[in-house]
Amino acid sequence: MSVFFIAFITAFILPPGSAAADARFSRLSEPGIVALMRHAQAPGTGDPASFRLDDCTTQRNLDRLGEAQAREIGAAIRAAGVSVDRIFTSQWCRCRDTAKLLELGQAENLPALNSFFRDLGQAGKQTATLREFLSSLPLKETVLMVTHYVNIAALTGRSVASGEVLLLKIKPDGGMSVVDEILIDIRS
Repeated sequence: MSVFFIAFITAFILPPGSAAADARFSRLSEPGIVALMRHAQAPGTGDPASFRLDDCTTQRNLDRLGEAQAREIGAAIRAAGVSVDRIFTSQWCRCRDTAKLLELGQAENLPALNSFFRDLGQAGKQTATLREFLSSLPLKETVLMVTHYVNIAALTGRSVASGEVLLLKIKPDGGMSVVDEILIDIRS
């Protein structure tokens, strides 16, 4: 095939970001790699004053683009040939909905992934709990976690966009490093 033909296929037939994302998502199959994802697009910041964890109508939720973004990320992971063993999610509806729309398997609630945006004093304790959990994961399991901006920033020191996935290398001594960043941007 000509280089022009491959470029044409990539630019006009494949969804935005899919070709590059597929190759990078395949790293999830490597031992010790964990995907840490910020929930898909949910307009706004934080949650309304009337927020209740048990009532999605009181929370900031995914919009139609966020739903499409979550589906596209799941499709890119499947296209990379990755089978996810375990999915963990924050108990917030936008994270649970993101995990469900990925269509990669049943998600388990993990309170260490819950947002501490309203109580930043919890950041240190909750991040330490998450680090401990990450270091206890079997290195051969393929794991994806859906959480919030504040949690990812506290754990990794990185800013992430809605739907962005960081691939973390978990070391046997409990250390970790970001080995890749993947963002599949969905346009209206």
